[in-house]
Order: sequence, then C-alpha cells, then structure tokens
Amino acid sequence: MNSKIVQGVRVPEIGLGTFKLIGKTGQEAIRTALDIGYRHIDTAQVYNNEKMVGESIKQSYVERDQMFITSKIDRLNLEPSKLLTSVELTLMNLNMEYVDLLLIHWPNPDVDIRITLETMFSLKEQGRALHIGLSNFPMNQCVQIVEDIGMPIFCNQVEYHAMLGQFDLLDFAADHDVLITAYSPLAQGEILNNPLLLEIGNKYQKSAAQIALRWLIEQEQVVVIPKSATAKHLQENFDTYDFELEDEDFYAIDDLDKSMRVVNPNFAPNWN
Repeated sequence: MNSKIVQGVRVPEIGLGTFKLIGKTGQEAIRTALDIGYRHIDTAQVYNNEKMVGESIKQSYVERDQMFITSKIDRLNLEPSKLLTSVELTLMNLNMEYVDLLLIHWPNPDVDIRITLETMFSLKEQGRALHIGLSNFPMNQCVQIVEDIGMPIFCNQVEYHAMLGQFDLLDFAADHDVLITAYSPLAQGEILNNPLLLEIGNKYQKSAAQIALRWLIEQEQVVVIPKSATAKHLQENFDTYDFELEDEDFYAIDDLDKSMRVVNPNFAPNWN
C-alpha cells in the first residue's frame, strides 16, 4: 500500500469510505477490504456505523497500529460538552483508545470554530485523536482557521473527483502541508460513463473508475476513500498501482469540466 507523507505522517493513499455501509453487508465489505490490503478506514458519527466498523476491524487479523482510522464529528456536536461526550461515544463504539484522524464533518456557523478546535486539540493532547482536521470546509474558511486564527490542521476532507475541481484547496494544502482526502472520488458513480475516462481506460486496459482514482492519487497531498460493498469493486479500486498516466492523459482529465458537485446538503457552506 502506497502512502502520502503529510506533516511526517504516513497516510495510506487508498482507503475505504463507509457511508451507507451498515449491518452484515458493511461487515463483509470491511473484512474483504482488509483482506485485500486496505488499511485506511473512514467513518463518521452521522453514518451510525462506528460500532460495526469497530467490530469488523477487531475481528480481522490486522493490528490496530497498522490501521489509519478517521471519524468525523456531527456538526450538531461542535459545542465543547457535546463534542467531548460524542467523541467518547465514538471511541466506545469503535472499541479503540484513539482515532488517527478526527474531523469536523461540516462547518456550523452557530458555533465558534476556535472553541471547537481548542476542544479537539485537548483530545489530541490526551492521545484520543492523533491528528485534527476539517471536512467540507471551503477555501476562505481554511485560510481563516490556519492563517488568521492560527489553528494548525492536518486534513481537509472534501468532495473531489475528475468532474469537480479543488485546485485552490490543493494549492493551500501544498503551502501548509495539509492532507486532502477525496471523498466520493467517483462522484457516486456519476463519472463512470464519462467518454474521456472510458477512452483513456481502453488505452491502459483499465476501468474508468481506476483511471479516475489514479488521476487523484498522482496528485501531491491527495488520498482517496471510495466506497464499495462488493469484492469486485473493492479489488478494482485497489488495483491502481500497476500503471501511471501519461502527461497528456493526466492533463486531459485536468481539462474536463469541473462543476459537477454531487454532495450539497441545505446546510452546506458557500462553496465560492
């Protein structure tokens, strides 16, 4: 498993997103992923599957220190007392003493971000979360947090795929040595019939999904967490290391229209 090194920390490039993975199907998907070689698992309080994720990992042969586990705090739990209580429940459900990465799932303008991050950093000091970061934060809020408030972060997890650009955040990540975790890296399946990705896939004898994932992980600071419940797709998503995109193909994907956002709830921030 290849890794990206951010702030001196190795993060597996390809992880498993677990949104909507629940019950027996979710357990089988996680166990299969671990058997294939996945070591990066992403979950969240609002997914209501942290206990299942923890049980699946515990039942595997993989040692905890070989794993990179991320969970995300519900935007309604960002006040200090709620945050601390919810994270303790997260750790209890996961049956773990710590998570590798703890993120704010979505911005909440009703809660002072400084107080939220200070509380999260107290958990870091206690060893309950090894690294602290954000999810779904636009560029202007990242700048405010890191440069204006002076709160260092490890990661911003955002929707990022071949049909949605995040180039300003990539520049920010490079300048501040911040990880970009790309969720919905296949646009929840919306890009799998894209003519260009299919054409490039034919050239390399790869699927459109593998081309889309390869384009992402060839970028500095970027890791991906595609979700899948089937062994075939879990293996396919993982098999992206036996080829490299030629420059002309990489830049052709760069030039695709980058305006298709598939995750945009009514509480989302202003992306502009």
